[in-house]
Amino acid sequence: AKDYELRQYETAKWVSTVIRGETQKEAMRQGFWKLFHYIQGKNEKEMKIDMTVPVTCLTKSGCTDFKISFFVPFEHQDSPPQPTDSDVFIEERKAAAIFVRSFGGFASPEKYAEEAEVLARILRNRGQPFHEDFFYTAGYDSPFKLFNRHNEVWYFKK
Repeated sequence: AKDYELRQYETAKWVSTVIRGETQKEAMRQGFWKLFHYIQGKNEKEMKIDMTVPVTCLTKSGCTDFKISFFVPFEHQDSPPQPTDSDVFIEERKAAAIFVRSFGGFASPEKYAEEAEVLARILRNRGQPFHEDFFYTAGYDSPFKLFNRHNEVWYFKK
């Protein structure tokens, strides 16, 4: 469809952390730095790992816990180094069909929420069943990239 796409993602490992009781903006900042330290060598192998995209944030309605995640690069998928920070963990996300809406610009938590609501409305109008109680935000660009930015919101298909 012109206003969203349906993607099939394979099972994959992500390195994640959960930040509780903060605003989404502050949770993203804190979570990013915890994960950045992991890829800079704060792991059991003291291994530097390439930064990947997207950086995702799991947002649940009515909840102030945010799970921030980096995709584990393909060459480390089989055995990612274990984090040494007790707040950071490796998770395996199962294969899933995901509805995706893309948009440009600098994404704020408000803009992500607005785009998620637009996507939810489109999916409901088209009779597409999806998990409405949570969505992911996905950011693809460094904060230093000024133009042609790429952001997404994801809902999982039921």
